[in-house]
Amino acid sequence: MPEFLKLLPADEAWEIFTQHFTPVVVPELCRVADALDRVLARDATAPHELPTFVRGTVDGYAVQAADTHGATPGMPAYLDVVAEAAMGQQTDFILGPGQAALAHTGGMVPQGADAVVMIEHTNRAGPPMFAVTKDEGRKTKTSPAAFEAYSIEVMRAVAAGDNCIQPGEDVTAGELILSAGHTLRPQDLGGLLAVGITEVQTARQPRVGIVSQGDEVVPPEQEPGPGQVRDVNSYTLAGYVRRAGGIPLTYPIAPDTQEEIDAAVRAAFDEADVVVVTAGSSVSYRDLTAHAINALGRPGVLVHGVAIRPGKPTILAVCEGKPVFGLPGNPVSCINIFGRFVTPTLRLLLGAPPLKTQTVAAKLARNIPAASGRADYVRVRLEERDGETWAVPVFGKSNLIYTLIRSDGVVEVSLNSNGIAAETMVRVVLD
Repeated sequence: MPEFLKLLPADEAWEIFTQHFTPVVVPELCRVADALDRVLARDATAPHELPTFVRGTVDGYAVQAADTHGATPGMPAYLDVVAEAAMGQQTDFILGPGQAALAHTGGMVPQGADAVVMIEHTNRAGPPMFAVTKDEGRKTKTSPAAFEAYSIEVMRAVAAGDNCIQPGEDVTAGELILSAGHTLRPQDLGGLLAVGITEVQTARQPRVGIVSQGDEVVPPEQEPGPGQVRDVNSYTLAGYVRRAGGIPLTYPIAPDTQEEIDAAVRAAFDEADVVVVTAGSSVSYRDLTAHAINALGRPGVLVHGVAIRPGKPTILAVCEGKPVFGLPGNPVSCINIFGRFVTPTLRLLLGAPPLKTQTVAAKLARNIPAASGRADYVRVRLEERDGETWAVPVFGKSNLIYTLIRSDGVVEVSLNSNGIAAETMVRVVLD
């Protein structure tokens, strides 16, 4: 196996990878109730307008706005309440001038009314001021047996449309609600169900086969012997896969023999849409991962070595159209490279934009040195001091898992930089 003599910058490595990888978004039908955090594969449009009727937005009285003009606490307008607009029912009456109807938040505003007065701006005055009949030229239809009329004082004027939502004001029929590539949030589920959409076409979640290897690696439930360590990467990467929108598939730890690693990688390749192999990517006499990946199909290994610290011994490959990655075994390196290359690949397979990163501006607490020829990703923790946010570097070797746990995010030191001086404002990418 040839050794890597030239480390490629991360952007150049990604460009080479994407030149050979053509993502295909596979749609599948999904119940909206089960679609939280799924990515839409097709646009969703409204089958009808919302709301479909004039709705009140407050508890109060439906009125004709003109009847309230000039109303003040010192000179209120007097109206007769002749009916109630019951919730969840079609109103069967039409209000005339000088009349009002008891209305509830979210209920239908009856015909003849064009506004709702908040109940806080009214007082109950007593019996109705005018006789209420079924036919007095006002087209008022009431049910006297079911509702006893009374009069109110209105102490604040309203304009037409006040405290009402008009049909189609929320969404119009045929309007684009959500675009393909959108990740569904809880409020999106409610919006879809509100217009009667109970199923949507979502991108099938890519299955990611995770293969850990190494004679020294044992399952977490096993007590490590001399020279052994528990498998950290499989379960940590599984969490990152879920966060990116994929489905993790974990496999038994592969011993450090070519035959065993070939078999483990092939099993993951046959079942998954993406394969991630951790450990064994360093170029040495024990470099078995690159051989196993190349055996999966063409073109095979595209990049072997990236100018990133931590994470230099990285493999990017495409085998028969399927992406395959060889990640360093050290946890910090492994997670750093996963976020740089694997997460964007999963987003491409979902037809989704890159995951949004949360960042914080902070003042650097200590100098960060830089090594020529590579980009450095330095873990930092955030501290508040005298009203300022400080980024305190958490220095540690890439095989120390608690370097990750004790930090809040990462500061990138760009390629060929001279480092970053203390008290410089930096951008911290949060975990």
